[in-house]
Amino acid sequence: MLETQEQRREAIYLALAQVPKGKVITYGNLAKLAGMPNGARLAGRLMCGLPAGSRLPWHRVINSQGKLSLPENSDSYREQIRRLEKEGVVINNGKIKLSIYAY
Repeated sequence: MLETQEQRREAIYLALAQVPKGKVITYGNLAKLAGMPNGARLAGRLMCGLPAGSRLPWHRVINSQGKLSLPENSDSYREQIRRLEKEGVVINNGKIKLSIYAY
C-alpha cells in the first residue's frame, strides 16, 4: 500500500511514463494504473505540479469525457493539442475518442 505522498507521486509518475505515444489516459485510469483506484484528483494535482523541465508525457492525460482539462485559451492547452496531434491523436472539437486512443 502506498503510504506517503512521495510514494504516491512516484507511482503516478511511473504509471505516466508507461503511456505510449499516440495514446491517452484519463486521470482516473492513470491513478488506477498507479495502484490508487480513487486517486483521480491526486493525479490531476500532480500533473499541474510537474517539475520544470520534466520529460514525463503530461500531455497524454485527459479527463474522463475525452477532453483536455486546461483552459481553452491557454498556452498549455495549445501545447497539449500540438503534442497530441504530433503523436497522431485526432482531436475533434476539443474531444478525443477514448474508444480509439485510450491506453
